[in-house]
Amino acid sequence: MTFQRAFVVIAALALSCAQATFAAAQDWPNKPVRILIGFGAGGGTDVATRVIADGLSKALGQQFVVENRVGAGGTIAGGVVAKSEKDGYTALAISMGHSVSAVMVKNVPYDAVNDFAPIGIFTNSAFVVAVPKNSPATDLKSLVEYVNKQPGKLNYSTVGLGSTQHLIAEDLRQRLNINAQQVSYRTTGDVVSALLRGDAAFAVELFHAIRGQVESGDLRLIAVATPKRWSAIPNVPTVAESGIPGYGYLGWYALAFPAGTPQPIVDKMHKTLEMVLASDDVKKRLENVGATANLSTPAELKKTIESDIGNFKEVAKRAGLEPQ
Repeated sequence: MTFQRAFVVIAALALSCAQATFAAAQDWPNKPVRILIGFGAGGGTDVATRVIADGLSKALGQQFVVENRVGAGGTIAGGVVAKSEKDGYTALAISMGHSVSAVMVKNVPYDAVNDFAPIGIFTNSAFVVAVPKNSPATDLKSLVEYVNKQPGKLNYSTVGLGSTQHLIAEDLRQRLNINAQQVSYRTTGDVVSALLRGDAAFAVELFHAIRGQVESGDLRLIAVATPKRWSAIPNVPTVAESGIPGYGYLGWYALAFPAGTPQPIVDKMHKTLEMVLASDDVKKRLENVGATANLSTPAELKKTIESDIGNFKEVAKRAGLEPQ
């Protein structure tokens, strides 16, 4: 075979593959699509993803079925998706916890960045600093003064050792030199109970998870961890405004396919997400769970994951936290 003929054959094969991929994307989806979540039903990732899955089902005419594969800091679900067929019929719903698990979970069965084809962040959420209603702390400065008058005797509560909330709270503690001990609980309800009993001086939690207790007056918010003030609680200052320039954590929920999923399918999914998030009904349903519709590009999601991993590695290193 001459060089010219070989070149023609290779070019023809490449064109044929490209056409087949394009055709597959045009036909996708022609059966139900699974979206795996590494955490239990009722959590932020679960609730927000179900809203999106419902919108995708209506827009594309196929069921997007949410499955909870709980365990190992979300890495069980991630491992299943990373090793699944690269055909667009298995996706992973992730949050900032995806980056935390890459730092705090031993023997993660995938590369958190390179084993996935990012689709995009579809909504954002806010972490807040909360205190009991009778706490003498009215802002971060008075919280530090209150806690440090009793060095090492007061606690701060979080969901789980090495969780997203723990690392965000630990970063806050380090930067403000708060002399308090971390106590981990199994659920957000347990964290709230510890605050209400006075067993914890403060906690860092997702706003929507404790919104009820805040609105009832049982808990007070003294700061929000987001880079800018959160629209649902505009009178609550950011941590950065309260004396820690550069501090900011914007919670997020996103979707990803296994790495190697044809780009036309990723693009079609992203475009459909854009349509779904433009719906007033979807925006309202997300707002009801404390989230704000906001679609990123795939590249922005990848960059966010990489940035979060680097940041959380530094926090864990300073705190002497090891993967569990």
